[in-house]
Amino acid sequence: MRNSKRNIIILSIFIILGLVVFLVLMRAKKEITNRNSGGRSIICFGDSVTFGYGVNPGEDYPTALTKLMGAPAINAGADGDTSALGLERLKTDILDKDPYLVLVEFSGNDFIKKVPIDQTISNIKEIIRQIQSSGAMTAIVDVSAGFFMREYRLRLAELARQTGSIFIPAVLNGILTNPSMKSDFMHPNAHGYKIVAQRVYRAIKPYLQQP
Repeated sequence: MRNSKRNIIILSIFIILGLVVFLVLMRAKKEITNRNSGGRSIICFGDSVTFGYGVNPGEDYPTALTKLMGAPAINAGADGDTSALGLERLKTDILDKDPYLVLVEFSGNDFIKKVPIDQTISNIKEIIRQIQSSGAMTAIVDVSAGFFMREYRLRLAELARQTGSIFIPAVLNGILTNPSMKSDFMHPNAHGYKIVAQRVYRAIKPYLQQP
């Protein structure tokens, strides 16, 4: 009898926890700006990590993401881009392409070139503002890993919360410290980019339009 009561209590606790998690997830969905976007294009917008530096054409993460989604993801990555350079090409590479969802991945080159982090966040915030003003959803792709660029991860997470963007943290976690997944000190190889694509896909899947 005691075991039966204990099992009922445990089951009740799990049910309550499940409901709490469900409600949190539902609330998170509602907080995403432009959840019902009418755009058509899913665009990966960023620097060399998005471009696919270090691998052959077709081995970049947007191509791997295309295969996971079963729908095209446009690669709008530019090797060497800072957030400021991304802002300069925002209209032609993003806004003119009827975006539905834009995956914004900047900060790595800002970090390397010692751009003040406040300026980086300000640039990314303006990028997101213009994209959302066009009616599209935004996702922030964070390239930190562990303690590497941890401050950027924290600031970008807060920016995602403020702007109603999907946040995809630490996509290079476990890659930067694994030589078998890298093409150089900073960039993934083909296998590493597939891991990045999987992490991105898991984060955006709940927000993709169903066929």
